[in-house]
Amino acid sequence: MAEESNLVHVNDKNFSSEVLKSDLPVLVDFWATWCGPCRSISPIVEELAKEFLGKVKVTKLNVDESPATPSQYGVRGIPTLILFKDGKILDQIVGAVPKARLKALMEKAIER
Repeated sequence: MAEESNLVHVNDKNFSSEVLKSDLPVLVDFWATWCGPCRSISPIVEELAKEFLGKVKVTKLNVDESPATPSQYGVRGIPTLILFKDGKILDQIVGAVPKARLKALMEKAIER
């Protein structure tokens, strides 16, 4: 699929290789095309992907196209952003939040 800067589109098939086995911390944006709040934070997620290039991998997973992974991680509402490091959940945010909150989340992954 498309890859813009550091933004990678993941699905049920490549989630393990792209997220769980990544050498970098990974932010996963669980979203859907019909979700208004998802669309509102999408540009922020894309900006952060560029800002954290080489430090944090940023991915997007469409919950309608790949329902198994969100179910596995208990995603109940979208947008849900989960930060993984070394294959484990480090932190998560549910809902559209300001860029500063997402940036702080990603910085925390680099510091640990």
